[in-house]
Amino acid sequence: MLRAMSVRPSGYPGKIFRGSEAIRRGLMSPRKLRGRAWQRLFRDVYADARLERTHKLRCKAAQAYLLPDGALIAGRSAAHLFGVPYVDESDPIEVIAPHKFGPIAGLKIHVGSCAESDRHRQGPWHLTTPARICWDLASWLDTVEAVVFADAIAARDLVSRESLIRYALGRKGTRGYVRFMAVVDLMDPAAESAPETRLRVRLVLAGLPRPTAQHEVMRDGVFVARVDLAWPELKIALEYDGRWHASASQLERDRRRLNRLLGADWMVFHVTADQMRHGLDDLFNEVRAAIKTRQRARTRS
Repeated sequence: MLRAMSVRPSGYPGKIFRGSEAIRRGLMSPRKLRGRAWQRLFRDVYADARLERTHKLRCKAAQAYLLPDGALIAGRSAAHLFGVPYVDESDPIEVIAPHKFGPIAGLKIHVGSCAESDRHRQGPWHLTTPARICWDLASWLDTVEAVVFADAIAARDLVSRESLIRYALGRKGTRGYVRFMAVVDLMDPAAESAPETRLRVRLVLAGLPRPTAQHEVMRDGVFVARVDLAWPELKIALEYDGRWHASASQLERDRRRLNRLLGADWMVFHVTADQMRHGLDDLFNEVRAAIKTRQRARTRS
């Protein structure tokens, strides 16, 4: 219930409310509503300005004031509520509803049915299950980005390749099945970051052999190093350097150290964030040539 208030409603810190309702009940003026004490989350939906503006806060507001009966938080937003970090505050809240409503600025509304088994209640949240999230994102996103989220959901032990295959069996022949199975085939819960997943999937889609994620290099039973992606039998590794925030000189020292750890028998390719943004064709050609060379060497030996 709204409480009487002066500049800031005493019952409101930590709360979300409809501005029109507060004004209608005489609890604040339009001018005060536009003041610094409040932040606007959606049209006519406000919160205490002291609250950190997050995707989760906006999900809470959407669920409380914008979603019709039967609608669920879905897709990337639901994944975020399960702990997947790859969503920004400014990203639209993804929802799925049994019928059309809106449009509402800040919501990305999908119309579709959800079986009871696809619905999940987690504390205050009404959202789709992890398996349904993976199914939806396989249809809503391109394959690479869908695998990014599938990897992250699997890394949190919310799904596995086997559980998703079982889930798909009940939907065989329905629209989206082929795309979903392609995502399931490409996923790997060992991945530790979105760029790593993107690099791995793009390698495979370019026709390169599937690499092993987070491969541990051992020498005489002793741990030497762990690399992002590898073809262990060929002793070829790929490292994504975008995670480093040091100077260029520090980055180069880190690269040399890794190369020394692995030894001369390993070939290490380093991939930068800039390469990921602007094109990997040259890198893929180099890796493809290295794989062929080492495969021929193994055949001869």
